[in-house]
Amino acid sequence: MSVGVSIVVVTFNAREDALACLASVHAHPPARPWDVIVVDNHSGDGTADAIAARWPEVPLRRLPENLGFAAANNIGIRATAHPYVLLLNSDTLVGAGQLEALCAALDDEPAAAAAGPRLLDGTGQQELSYGPMISPLGEARQKVRSRLLAAGPAAVRARIAADMQRRQWVDWVSGACLLVRRAAAEAVGLLDERFFMYCEDVDFCAALRAAGHGILYAPDVSVTHLRGRSRATAPTATTRRYRDSQLAFYRKHHPRWARLLRWYLAARDITGRSS
Repeated sequence: MSVGVSIVVVTFNAREDALACLASVHAHPPARPWDVIVVDNHSGDGTADAIAARWPEVPLRRLPENLGFAAANNIGIRATAHPYVLLLNSDTLVGAGQLEALCAALDDEPAAAAAGPRLLDGTGQQELSYGPMISPLGEARQKVRSRLLAAGPAAVRARIAADMQRRQWVDWVSGACLLVRRAAAEAVGLLDERFFMYCEDVDFCAALRAAGHGILYAPDVSVTHLRGRSRATAPTATTRRYRDSQLAFYRKHHPRWARLLRWYLAARDITGRSS
């Protein structure tokens, strides 16, 4: 029998996106044993009630406060039991055969503890959903690649696009759609809850790699990621959360750079420049 998969969907003030995400999962489930759990981070827009009304059979954990993305995912992981766990953002849509294809990609690579698909935005454009370990150089490289992909010379865009079509081992894959072996996830202590939102996926993949596992980017699988819908409702708070997580990441992985990063971010605030 195929390895079963538990799907964890964390929600926060994203009612319509969450309903669409769950509808896509139910319309296109993996061809193996599976279940889905929703963990709601104390939404104030009726997200949890709408999900309970539409899918009363789906386990729903209503948290008494917003505990953050990492903590909510950990609650979902601990409440499920299948050997594979899929962390799936509420602003994603899955197509026919894609969840099974992602599971099959992990089946085929025993050295991999986690796998992530190619992520496409609402217009069908591919986003950089994998990359190098976060570091000053790694972040600069990722920003340059992203800008070149969007507006670079045609030959450069084509070269980057070609690389994004290649199955490969990477430092991290996006937590928007991240499939992981439960045993490996539990062995590294699940997601680090000091990251309220952002960077937790990179840190999680770093922990898996430190334990001797590989991280697989599988571009033959594609998932739509409607990035930015939830964050658009509170851009200032979202920016602050990202900076807090970025600082926490540097304190954990690059402590010598953490103080400089803190000074840099403070200077940007003073001068009014955006991140």
